[in-house]
Amino acid sequence: MLVSLQREIDARTAQIAASHGAWPCRAGCDFCCRNLAESPRLTWAEWESVSEGLAKLPNAIRAEIQQRAEQPSRVCPFLDRDAGRCLIYEYRPIACRTYGFYIERDRGLYCGQIEERVDAGEMSDVVWGNVAGVEEQLATMGEKIGLSDWLRAIAAPAPIPSSDSPDPDAGL
Repeated sequence: MLVSLQREIDARTAQIAASHGAWPCRAGCDFCCRNLAESPRLTWAEWESVSEGLAKLPNAIRAEIQQRAEQPSRVCPFLDRDAGRCLIYEYRPIACRTYGFYIERDRGLYCGQIEERVDAGEMSDVVWGNVAGVEEQLATMGEKIGLSDWLRAIAAPAPIPSSDSPDPDAGL
C-alpha cells in the first residue's frame, strides 16, 4: 500500500515539475531540508521504508544521522549537508515527497520560493496535489510517530533480561 502511494505521489510531483520548467524543487535545492518547520511524523510503513534506506548507508553515516537526530535542529538529519541532497532519497517519508507540490485546503505546503511565485500569480495553472487524500491513505497505515522518536528507538539498546526475570517459555 505504501509503495503504491509513493509511486502515485512521485508521478504527480514529476508531472507538476515537468509542466513548469523552472520548478524550484529539484536536485540541489535543499531549502526545505535545511528549514524544517517540524520533524516529519511517520507511520510504521514509512519507517520500514526509511529503515531500508538507512541500512544501505555506511555505518559512519548512520551514526552521524543518529547523532544529528539527538540534537534539536531545523535541518533534516538525512540531509548530506555538503552535497545538499537526501541520503535516503528513494526511501524518504511521504511528507518529504509531497512538500512543495501538495496543498491542504487553501493553504500551500511549500517554501517561500514557491509561495512568492504563487502570490505573483505565476502558478495559477498548477493542479496541486491534495494532501488530505494522502493523509487519509496514511491513516490506514497506523499512528504517526515523530522521526526523532523512531531514530531514538533504534539507537536504544534492547533491554537485557535480569536473572530474576520470569522465563517467557516457562509453563509451555
